[in-house]
Amino acid sequence: MTTVTSPIAGRAIGLAAVPDPVFSGAMVGPGTAVDPVREPHAAVAPVDGVIVSLHPHAFVVVDSEGHGVLTHLGIDTVQLNGEGFELLVNKGDTVQRGQEVVRWNPAAVEAAGKSPVCPVVALEATADVLADVREDGDVKAGDVLFSWQ
Repeated sequence: MTTVTSPIAGRAIGLAAVPDPVFSGAMVGPGTAVDPVREPHAAVAPVDGVIVSLHPHAFVVVDSEGHGVLTHLGIDTVQLNGEGFELLVNKGDTVQRGQEVVRWNPAAVEAAGKSPVCPVVALEATADVLADVREDGDVKAGDVLFSWQ
C-alpha cells in the first residue's frame, strides 16, 4: 500500500471541485486536490520515489511499487511558461516524502488569472484502489490525502 501525502498546505477539496474537466472528470486518474495557502512555499514530494516527469508547474514521483503520483501546481499554469516557479530537483532524482521539489507562489498564480488549486492524482489507477480519500478540511504538507492499495 502507498500512502500519498499532501505536497502543500491548504484546504482539501474533491477532484470534482477542480475547475478543469480533465481533472474533475478524473480523466488523468483518481485522487483529490488542495486549494493552497496564498503565500510563497515549496511543494514537496507526496511519496518516496523517483522524479519521472518534471515541469515548473507539475511533477510525477513514482514509488518503489510503481505507483505514479502527479502533483499539478494550479490549473492552466503551463501557460505561465515557468514564470514564478523554481525547480529544486532534477528529473531522475530520488526524493523522500516531504522533500522540496518546486518553489512557487499561489497568490501570484491567482493574480495571473489562473486557479492555484492543486490536483494530486494516482496515475494509471482506478478509484476503487484508493482508500480514505481526503476531500475536505485544512491540511498541512505531509498530511495523508489518500492510500493506494
